Amino acid sequence: MTRTAPKSIFSAELIVPAIGDAFRKLDPRQLIRNPVMFVTAVVAALLTILLVIGNDPLSFGFKLQLVIWLWLTVLFGTFAEALAEGRGKAQAASLRATKAELTAKRLKGKGSDYESVPASALRVDDIVLVQTGDLIPSDGDVVAGVASVNESAITGESAPVIREAGGDRSAVTAGTRVISDEIRVRVTVNPGQGFLDRMIALVEGAERQKTPNEIALTILLVGLTIIFLIAVATIPGFASYAGGAIPIAILAALLITLIPTTIAALLSAIGIAGMDRLVRFNVLAKSGRAVEAAGDIDTLLLDKTGTITIGDRQASEFRTVGGTKVEALAEAALLASLADETPEGRSIVVLAREQFGVKVADLPKGAEIIPFTAQTRISGIRHNGSIIQKGAVDSVLKANPGVGETAAATELRRITDEIARQGGTPLAVAMDGKLLGAIFLKDIVKAGIRERFAELRAMGIRTVMITGDNPLTAASIAAEAGVDDFLAQATPEDKLVLIRKEQEGGKLVAMCGDGTNDAPALAQADVGVSMNTGTQAAREAGNMVDLDSDPTKLIEVVGLGKQLLMTRGALTTFSVANDVAKYFAIIPAMFIVLYPGLAVLNVMGLKTPESAILSAIIFNALIIPLLVPLALKGVKYRPMGAGPLLARNLAVYGLGGLVAPFIGIKLIDVVVNGLGLA
Repeated sequence: MTRTAPKSIFSAELIVPAIGDAFRKLDPRQLIRNPVMFVTAVVAALLTILLVIGNDPLSFGFKLQLVIWLWLTVLFGTFAEALAEGRGKAQAASLRATKAELTAKRLKGKGSDYESVPASALRVDDIVLVQTGDLIPSDGDVVAGVASVNESAITGESAPVIREAGGDRSAVTAGTRVISDEIRVRVTVNPGQGFLDRMIALVEGAERQKTPNEIALTILLVGLTIIFLIAVATIPGFASYAGGAIPIAILAALLITLIPTTIAALLSAIGIAGMDRLVRFNVLAKSGRAVEAAGDIDTLLLDKTGTITIGDRQASEFRTVGGTKVEALAEAALLASLADETPEGRSIVVLAREQFGVKVADLPKGAEIIPFTAQTRISGIRHNGSIIQKGAVDSVLKANPGVGETAAATELRRITDEIARQGGTPLAVAMDGKLLGAIFLKDIVKAGIRERFAELRAMGIRTVMITGDNPLTAASIAAEAGVDDFLAQATPEDKLVLIRKEQEGGKLVAMCGDGTNDAPALAQADVGVSMNTGTQAAREAGNMVDLDSDPTKLIEVVGLGKQLLMTRGALTTFSVANDVAKYFAIIPAMFIVLYPGLAVLNVMGLKTPESAILSAIIFNALIIPLLVPLALKGVKYRPMGAGPLLARNLAVYGLGGLVAPFIGIKLIDVVVNGLGLA
């Protein structure tokens, strides 16, 4: 099952439900979340009451028009938010349909017997069997087997991916389908807590929280509203001093044109649309703050394996030292790798069997496995009093004191330096303290990644490759990929130190990764983008998940983050400029009777005070739906410096915000007077 294609914002499937939702959002409990629009609704309600019981010199028809347009102002604001939420609800519906189909073959023991149960009955650490054609019932890690999986229900891409035990491609997601072979999956989440559940909540907008910038802007808008409310409340006193009176309806109209209704009506829609653009780009942001931070990042850290390179290093050659026969090296390497479930380990076994005819099929009885750790960086076995070690060259030499001073060690360093200069990863093999040789693991840099890093550099973003490889290998891969810097032989602690050092310098840091050892760094980074192909720990730690597992996509994520910030800034600039222009329409109209000298401020040449006030209120309402497409689609981002960007923003949206009301209010005034509405 594939996800529903995103609909146009102008489609009837989105607009019709949004109209109904706009009325439901008039509920004061929802409307209070937007204080400016709440004040507008209160003013509209007050004038509605006064329309019936009021006794002032204004005509009933004039007051009725004011009431209608004030309510429309509120409805246009709630409609903008409802329309922004519409796409997410459509995507969530198809995801729920996928989730409803899930059942599981839960294994009863270590054998192959299983029981069929609903996916909702699964608990953490349950083991399930997933065979060809089955939907994976829960998020988990593959603990046995390898299979081709169709993840189109999540990513929208029909090309299958390989999921296998060990390595960084073991994580599987509920709702995806196995299309060949079978796997055993250990459940890692309880019902209702899976990736699919969170994805549904995110695309619906149910978990969207206001970002820090959005909260700050909301506080500013509330402050301005309070200031203008106080200012308007003082006007009757001035009017009384001048020997006149101003009707409440006129004061209400002035308040609504003074307060920043335009940006207040669109603010929530801008945030929702920003998240939605990421979802449609197959990136899930767990918070709006992450989207904003993406627009401001200074440093990007990328894990080499699976992000800059294809991911699975392949054993391509055995190189011996000290007169060791290549067959002996191949057999030792195979024995040290039989328990290694990583793709690299399996490739060593395949190379030893296919090219050198090593016949060993299974681990010898009684053999003790030496597990790989990030600290030792060595794995292997102990058997019949012998020990075979395989791992990073420096680690193997360190684990065997005295070996580093031998002729074999000198030869090994020469060989491993050659491998590193060719962009490969060397692994040393030793048996009983004697060096046998090295394994050449080849890394393949992803196509087109050098050009993508050049784009990031043009945006002012520094790229740093993180790898556990030795410095020579790291330097070769970094040069080929085109990154600005690299951190070699990196442990999880080293990654954290680097991120914190950058952050202490006032920089925002983004981290891309897919492995369990990347999880601490992903959690520490301001923007942690985990690959969907990565481990469950990595996906949990990041605040974004790339469903396509393409680390170069961060360029677009940065662009979308900048687009969100630019859109909010541009519309705020337009709104403030727009309000300034409206003052020239309504203030002279209000006071011209009391202070005839204010007629000089009637620069628009509006016919009557009533038509000026009504025209300003109508324009104030209509500008909101006219700006909805821009709020939802976003201002197009063009890479440029902060200075030129600010100048362009002021020229287009600042000047535009000043000019548009003069033209719009004048045209409305002509229509209003032509139709005799005021």
